[in-house]
Amino acid sequence: MSLELIDIALAERHDHPRLANRVTGKVKAVLTETIDGREQRHEILIPAWIEREEGMDDSDVDLALMVKAAKIVGRLKARLADGT
Repeated sequence: MSLELIDIALAERHDHPRLANRVTGKVKAVLTETIDGREQRHEILIPAWIEREEGMDDSDVDLALMVKAAKIVGRLKARLADGT
């Protein structure tokens, strides 16, 4: 079995209603999984959050949310590879 991230895009983002500088969002990830030679495509929404730092513009925030979601997918892949 293999699991590959083939596309990632920001689906939505919002300033947190109570925590200053916190931005929450959902990132759409498209994964392909190959099992027994057959490819299956999965589209998932990954909730993510970041702390906005001084000087970050909107594109920096978008990128940070997508990077955070990509790291979540990476941890998932590692867990699947370990068999745990």
